[in-house]
Amino acid sequence: MMQKKHGRHTPAFLLLLLADAPAYGALLLTRLQTEFPHCFSDSADVYRSLQELEKSGLVITSWETKETGQPRKWYTITPKGRQALKEQAEDIRLRHANFEFFLSHYKNLSNDPNRE
Repeated sequence: MMQKKHGRHTPAFLLLLLADAPAYGALLLTRLQTEFPHCFSDSADVYRSLQELEKSGLVITSWETKETGQPRKWYTITPKGRQALKEQAEDIRLRHANFEFFLSHYKNLSNDPNRE
């Protein structure tokens, strides 16, 4: 059996959420877990992806410090990040078409009485 790939599209999903509003890592993970139909990302995926997005200039960061509690690192999408999001959306659209073909073809195989 094939192993599941964890977080393959995590960077695209994070950019999508950050296009709504700036957020910190734990908030982004919570949104992935509650808003997406299936979350394949864990905290390590999220923070690793955020680091790469920052290195690539797709997000910028700022620290929020309050009198109580720990400081939070906030992430904001950049114009370059919005362009990358647009490109990711097109890539996912094309992959979606291939997945639809796969599922349709698989369903036809499953319904064929001559197949085992």
